[in-house]
Order: sequence, then structure tokens, then C-alpha cells
Amino acid sequence: MAQDTAVPKLNFEYWLDKAIEWGQATTVESQKDVCLHLPQLQEFLHQMYETLKHMDSIVAIQQFPLIGQLLGRLCWNPFVIGYDESQKTLMWCLCCLYSSEPQNPVELKANSWIRSLLCHLLSSSKWESNEAETSTFISTLGYTSADYYCHLVKNMVFSLVTELRGNQFSGLNIPGRISASRVNAVSLFCLPLVTLPDLIPLLETLLLYHGGASKEILSSEFLEAVNEAFLKKKISLSESAIFSLWLRHLPSLEKATLYLLDQLVSIQLNSLEEVACVIKDSLLPQAASHPAIFRIVNEIFKNALLETDGTPEIMTIIQVFTQLFLQAHQNENNQHKFPLKAYFPYHHQPLVTALLRRPFELPTTYWSQHLKHISDMLKGLIEDTNISSLADLFEIWFLVASFGEWLDIAAEQLLKAAVEPDALLWLLAFYYCPQNENQQRTQTMVEAQAVYNHLMMLFSCTVLSVKDLEAAVHSVTDTEQCCNQHLITHLLTNFLLYSSGGHMIAQEFIYHITETTDASKEICSLLIRTAYRINCNGEENQRTVKLLNELLQKLTLKV
Repeated sequence: MAQDTAVPKLNFEYWLDKAIEWGQATTVESQKDVCLHLPQLQEFLHQMYETLKHMDSIVAIQQFPLIGQLLGRLCWNPFVIGYDESQKTLMWCLCCLYSSEPQNPVELKANSWIRSLLCHLLSSSKWESNEAETSTFISTLGYTSADYYCHLVKNMVFSLVTELRGNQFSGLNIPGRISASRVNAVSLFCLPLVTLPDLIPLLETLLLYHGGASKEILSSEFLEAVNEAFLKKKISLSESAIFSLWLRHLPSLEKATLYLLDQLVSIQLNSLEEVACVIKDSLLPQAASHPAIFRIVNEIFKNALLETDGTPEIMTIIQVFTQLFLQAHQNENNQHKFPLKAYFPYHHQPLVTALLRRPFELPTTYWSQHLKHISDMLKGLIEDTNISSLADLFEIWFLVASFGEWLDIAAEQLLKAAVEPDALLWLLAFYYCPQNENQQRTQTMVEAQAVYNHLMMLFSCTVLSVKDLEAAVHSVTDTEQCCNQHLITHLLTNFLLYSSGGHMIAQEFIYHITETTDASKEICSLLIRTAYRINCNGEENQRTVKLLNELLQKLTLKV
């Protein structure tokens, strides 16, 4: 029955004899014979494809045992692949013979052979090896060799893109929905050529193609190869294609996130503008507008923070990423925008809403009140609900830490504005000491309050010495406690930046503290964040900006 559905008398023997004869063609007369038969050959190939597309690959090879020899010879004939749609039709015929789930060594070998043929058809460099044989033919068409091969690749890519989009092309009727195994085969054949610029339209079409299949139809090797080429900037793809790649292939998203972290940690970045530029260039903040991508990237960041024991560099990267994500989300078309609850589904929503407010959205006079609101909600969550699970506590802490801009502002407001300090100090104490085991956070709060009170007594002094600030530090009883050191360093650094007396001794004191402790990276990170916020908001006086730049210059050399 299958033979009856085939095109009547698919004469493989006749065309195989012709292919062998053409392969030996050396005279102008024999080459003319090839050209004379090309229209009939193309019609034969069309009929062959119409037959093969309804057949299983194994059945097709069994029914037409000569098909492999014939296609193999035709694919290497430059006159055949250069004629009209023959190249495209040969590719689709080969796709029909490809076994998506090879069962034995013979089928694996056949798949390998088919891949090599399709790579040959896709590769213009291989065609150029036949230039001596085809130069007369090409020049007759009015092309140079380079132009001819370039047009050949572009036409083939255009044709495949058109077929994948479900259109008809020049009389070759291909159903709008191509089988999943055929699409899978095409993705495999692109593997060696993903960095070829002319192939980009096909790569993007494949990445955006779903075809209604319940499982992934593109090969994982193809998705990995495209992701690798994008990360190493060997190709440039549209944002929609990259987002689709990461949504459909989790390992590629994970690799992109880890690659970004490695990139940022391994290079010397002297400003958050540089950090922001690298992060934005990765497309991850924009892609994170999809909640699934955001939550996966967030989990990777959490693990990175835990594995590095909370280093300031990683925390700063996470905070900048969060800011860029919020910018991308705000720029989203309202029709396609997900509600912010979709990104933080398991958190206390009033707290999330408060943290999501960007400082520039509020008057500076309202910042202290907003921070008190955040602190009160957080304190209620932590203390009133008696959260005992370390995992739950870490989730809340990570949420607050991701919006670290508000924490830095809290430390500044303590020194710059007339505020009730308890709520802001508690917020900072929670950040630096989230666990309250053995009343550790309570003790941190008491000692931070003592340092703060001492600094406020010195704030109006225009003449200070390093010993004056040392006295503020030594006024507490347990500065060896790690979280105390971090919180006090934060307060001291801000005191140097925002008090007139602090300006005078800033460089001397920073030198002293970095020589006697390992706080260089911590202070440098804090200063870089402050400089970034000042540059974005522009609210500080030039004296503070000048001091910031001078301190950063010296510290970056030291770090």
C-alpha cells in the first residue's frame, strides 16, 4: 500500500546512474547535460520529499535502499545544490531519513552521515573547494564565487525560516506544522555553524518555535551551543530569542547566571556603573521580567552568597541586579507585565511592597518614615510571629538584603537627619545579625546604640583626631563580635563622609582601620555603593563627592 502512495515509478536507479555520470563530468558537454536535467531532477526531488514526509525513516530506507547513495552524490554536486530549490529539498529529504531515537549502531551511523551531509550543505566554506569546477557556471550567472556562495546560504536560511513559520515557498507545499523530529534534526544540523552570521535568522526562528509539542523539540546540544556562543559574544541574538532559550532550557539559564557572577568577580571593577553595565549587557535583568527566570536566578544568587560566606562583592552584585530588574519591570509594556507578587509569592506582601519602592520615588524627607515602616513590619514578622526556622529566617533576610539601597540609606539617615534612631538601628542590627541566638542581635543593638550616641556627640565637632573615633569604638564591650564590627564599620564610614570633622581625618582613619583590620573590601564596597547612589540621585555636595573619589582611589589600589 505504501508503494502505491509513492510517486509512480520513483526511478532511483535512473537518477543514481545520472548522479554517478555527473560526478565524473569533466567536459563542457557533460556539464551541459547536468544543467539540462536539473528541472526534471528538482521535480523528482519534490516528489521524493512528498513521499518521504509521510513515512518513518526506517521504512523509507527499507523501501528505497538506493536513497542514501543518491542523496549523498547529489549533495556534493555544486550544479545540483546551486539550482533553484534543490538544495532546500535535499535538506528536507535528509531530515526525513534522520532517526530522532536511534535504536542500534547502524541507525546511529546513519544519523552521523546525515548530519555531515547537512553540515556540508550549510557550510559555504566547503562549497568553495569546488570553485575550479563551477567558476564558469557561476560567472555565467553574473556572480563572483564569494557572492554566489553567500547568496546560496542566505537563500537556504530564508527558505528554512519560511518553512518553520508555516508558510508556503515557491510551490513547495510543506504543512504549517512540521513534525517535532524534523525540527529536532534541523537544530542538530545547525550545531557546527551556530556562529555563522548568516544563520542567525534560522537560530532565532528555532529558539522561538514550539509547534505545540508537550516536550522540548530542540536538541539540548543545540541549545547549549547557542547559549555558549551568546555568552562568549560570538553571536548577537534578539532579546526575545535569548529569553526563549533560557525559558526552555534551564541549564543554559544557570550557566548564564554563573558566567555573569564569575565575570564580575574575576575582573577589577572600580564603580557600580561598570557593574551595572556588565549585568545589563548579560540580558539577565531584562529576562528576569519573567517570574520563572527571576526566581531561578534568585536561587542561584542565594547559593552563591552562602558558598562565599556572604562576601560584600556578591551581595553588591545581587543588590545592583535587583535594581536593574526593577527598572526592566517598570519599562515592561503594561499588557505583558506580571504583578510583582509573582516574583515574591511566599513573602509578606506589605513588606515586599515597601521594599520595592525606589528611594527616588519618595521625597528625601519621607525616607526616615518609610524606613521605620519597613523596620516595624520586619520586627513584627521576626519577633511577634516567633520564626524559629533558620531557612525561613534566611529567606526574609535575603529579601531585605537584596534591597540593600534602603539599608545604606538607613545608616546615612541616622547621621544626616533628625530621626528616632531605634527603628533604623534595629533594621541594621537585623541585617548584620539576623539570628538572635543567645540574644546576639539584642546585644548588637545595645552596642550599636552606644557607638551611635558617641558619634552623634562628635558630629558637630569641626576638629577631631583618630583617637576620638577610636574612643567611640572602644565604648562598646564586644567589638570582636563579627556582626558588631560590620555594623560599626558602616556607621564610622558614614560619619567620615557626612560630618565636617570626619572629612578632615577620613583618609588617616581609613588608612588606620584597614591596616589594623581586614575591612578594606567591606569599606571599599560601601564607598562604591554610596558613589553609585550619589551619581544616580545627585543629592550630595561636591565636598563629599571629592572625598569619596579620593578614598576610593586609595582603597582600590589597596584591595
